[in-house]
Amino acid sequence: MKVIAYDKFGPATEVLNLQDIKIEKPKQKEVVIKLKYSGVNPSDAKARAGNRPGVLKPDYDLIIPHSDGSGVIEDVGIGLDRSLIGKRVWIRNGQWKRPFGTAAEYITIPIENTVEMPNKMTFQEGATMGIPGLTAAQGVFGSGSVKGQILLVSGGNGAVGHLAVQLAKWGGAKVISTGSQSNSHSILNNGADYFFDYSSDNLVSQILEVAPEGVDRVIEVEFGLNLTWLHQVVKPNGSIAVYGSAKEMNPTIPFGLYLFKAIKIDIFLIYILPQKQRELAINFLHSAFEQKALTPKIDSIFKLEDCALAQNRTLESGRNGAVLLEI
Repeated sequence: MKVIAYDKFGPATEVLNLQDIKIEKPKQKEVVIKLKYSGVNPSDAKARAGNRPGVLKPDYDLIIPHSDGSGVIEDVGIGLDRSLIGKRVWIRNGQWKRPFGTAAEYITIPIENTVEMPNKMTFQEGATMGIPGLTAAQGVFGSGSVKGQILLVSGGNGAVGHLAVQLAKWGGAKVISTGSQSNSHSILNNGADYFFDYSSDNLVSQILEVAPEGVDRVIEVEFGLNLTWLHQVVKPNGSIAVYGSAKEMNPTIPFGLYLFKAIKIDIFLIYILPQKQRELAINFLHSAFEQKALTPKIDSIFKLEDCALAQNRTLESGRNGAVLLEI
């Protein structure tokens, strides 16, 4: 099978190479999936570049990147019913703690890392459900129902943000979202009740004008940059669901300002989300999708051999949804 792989850290165009390797035979409770799309995420690009703290070399001799994807089950291992063959699935944790991910024609993976897709979900949409979809669902619903609450979604046009806006609205919340001015119409079309430019000098007062008592929960992509002001717009006993802080990974927290409002900082990593919470997140995603309240956006689709361009695209500003490889 054709794959994109790397054996050392470095720039995408220098270390990602098209190769031909054998398809892995499925072991017990594993399936072989013929992939249709591979979902490309910023975390994939950062891992390949060697940007994870304390990681000096790749964990495996050869790595096929990407954790997300979609396709059709073609074979099953011992302990699985052959009736699974032909099932349409999306994939999670394809390359988490494993050498071979979804930038390939096939992937052999434990059945527990696959999720059967709703009938009307396309393979493109399915490939966005892993990291972006589960992150959005956990970010919005991680502390329970949001009906009647006010949520603030940071970066409401990103791969996670645009899904979070839709899920929050579907869940019955009033939604405020930040982003770049050029994306204002897109964010409002996603369902946000209010949009504010994240670079505005008056951002705090603008948010408080529409939420005088503060917001109940924030879904935050850049915690390190925004923690200096977030405490001003969160209600006492409110929460901040943190899934990213790429531009400032070692922030200094003004603890007293958070303490005396009893603000909960809810940091989560979707790769290690406990099973019960993961199942709830999947249910939220599928239910919203089937009720036509969730429409994943695709920013761009690249060919397998253009994986380097796809990874670089995930790190560019102004993306309008997910980045995919067509297999």
